Amino acid sequence: MDIRQLRYFIAIVEERKISAAAVRLHISQPPLSQHLKTMEEELGSKLVERNGKFFELTEAGKALYKYALRVTQLMEEAKMEVKEVGNGTKGRLSLGINTFSVVELPEILHQFQKLYPNVTYKIQQNESSHLCKLVKDRVVELAIIRMPLNLDDFSVLHLQTEPFYFITSKKQKPLVHEVSFGELQNYPLILPSTEGLGVHYLILEAFSRYEKHPNIVGECSDITLLMDLVSSGFGASIVPETMLKLHKGYPIQSYQIPSSKLSSSVGLIWLKNHYLSKTAQNFVNLLKKR
Repeated sequence: MDIRQLRYFIAIVEERKISAAAVRLHISQPPLSQHLKTMEEELGSKLVERNGKFFELTEAGKALYKYALRVTQLMEEAKMEVKEVGNGTKGRLSLGINTFSVVELPEILHQFQKLYPNVTYKIQQNESSHLCKLVKDRVVELAIIRMPLNLDDFSVLHLQTEPFYFITSKKQKPLVHEVSFGELQNYPLILPSTEGLGVHYLILEAFSRYEKHPNIVGECSDITLLMDLVSSGFGASIVPETMLKLHKGYPIQSYQIPSSKLSSSVGLIWLKNHYLSKTAQNFVNLLKKR
C-alpha cells in the first residue's frame, strides 16, 4: 500500500459509496474500485461490506481506517514541518561564537527569536581558527570570528572593526597622553590569548610593526582571571573593547589604543558554495539589516 491508496480508502469509508468517493477524489469509479480490491488482496482481509446502498467497515477495515488516518495526518504534518524548516520559520540555528564575542549578541538573538519563535539554537564558543574548522566540518553553519584569518573557503559578512584598550590596575599612575607602543613595552603584559591565536598574533604584530619589544610576563585565556590579575596590579594587558564591555566593574584604568595602530575586524562566516539552511540565511539577513 502507498499513501495514495490510504487516502482513497479514507474517502470510501467516509463517503460510504464508491461513486461519492470518486467525485470527492476527482477520479472515475472503476480505478477506485480496483484500488480497493487490490488493498483487500494485499492484506488478505475484507475491508468493507455492502449494506444496502452503502459500505460498512469490517473489523479489519476499522483497524486499517484508524491507522490510515494516523499515517495521512503524519504525512501532512511532515509536509508542513518541512515547508516551515525550508522557509526558516522552524529549524535550528547552529552558530559558533568567538571567545571574545559580540556584545550585542543576546540582543540580536532576542530579535531573531521574536521573528522566528519556533527556531531552536545550538551555540558553541571557541577560538576563531577552530570555529573555521567547525564551519568546514559542518558542525555549525555560521560563526562569528575575529580576523585576520585565511578565509578563502568562506563567505564573510563584516560586522564591525573593534579598537583595543591598554588596561592597568587603578593602583598604577594614570597616563595623561596617547598610548604608544614605545611606552607599552615598559609594562609587564599578560596577553588575553595564547601563542598562535588571533588576538595574541594581532598584539605582537602591532609591536613588531613599530619595532618595539613587549615585556610579556604571561598569557591568560581565562578572562575573569585576567581581569583579577590586572586589577591586583600583577600585570597590565591589551584587550579588545568587547572584553571590557562584557566584564565591567573591575578596578582598572583603560586607555584606547588608536585604531590606526591596533584594531580587529569581526565578521560572520559561512562555507562558500554549500547549502545554507533558510534559518541560517534569515540570521545572515538580520545581521545585514543591523
